[in-house]
Amino acid sequence: MSAASAVARVDFPPPSVVGAFRVYVWELPVRISHWLIVLSVVVLAFTGFYIGNPFIAVSGPARDHFVMGWMKVIHYYAAIVFTLAVLSRIAWMFAGNKYARWNQLVPTTRERLANMVRTFKFYTFLRPRPPITVGHNPLAGAVYVVVFLLYLTMIATGLAMYSQGAAIGSPMRAFHFLIPLLGGLQSARWLHHVGMWLLLGFIVHHVYSAVMFSAVERNATTESIFTGYKFVRPSVLEEILDDGDQ
Repeated sequence: MSAASAVARVDFPPPSVVGAFRVYVWELPVRISHWLIVLSVVVLAFTGFYIGNPFIAVSGPARDHFVMGWMKVIHYYAAIVFTLAVLSRIAWMFAGNKYARWNQLVPTTRERLANMVRTFKFYTFLRPRPPITVGHNPLAGAVYVVVFLLYLTMIATGLAMYSQGAAIGSPMRAFHFLIPLLGGLQSARWLHHVGMWLLLGFIVHHVYSAVMFSAVERNATTESIFTGYKFVRPSVLEEILDDGDQ
């Protein structure tokens, strides 16, 4: 996208945000995939913990079977939503604007590597303010690489476990090859369980850091995942217009 096109995505701020411009950062596919992942992870965590350790008290084995059956059905459909959302977001790393692309996650320039260190110093109270970024800050981007690898691990282990119980002739049996690759069925279950706890821990940190950066930078970081827009200072805006949305 040309610099002229980038200008079309920059608006003057409302009176409450003086000296900043509104810039379109998170495109609709990014926002949709983000919220689908969030909602599906919540559903998967609840149903997954129930499947592993039933905690709803019902009377009679038939009722127990009924509840467990519905928990598994909901878990499987939420897993489909999760898988499609993750794969869509990965695809958008190669098709989206500059803020959605893979090189915003993998630090490929000296400047992003330096800003990763500066951001770490801010998190560890060695620096009063974080470096100014428009999309993902470099440290967060590097963490998202690990998170997406964790997503793929959850998908692979889930498919491996599902293939074990799939009926003969089911297309899900095609994923049976994942079981030995993951070290066996028990290993796949363990990875799946630990992975969910890691994801829940990441969610807690992610919400905290988003709110913190939104308050410190006053750039609508938290609001941007709903609207797509952040507020950017004029000094940073020049770089956006020079680079365009490559």
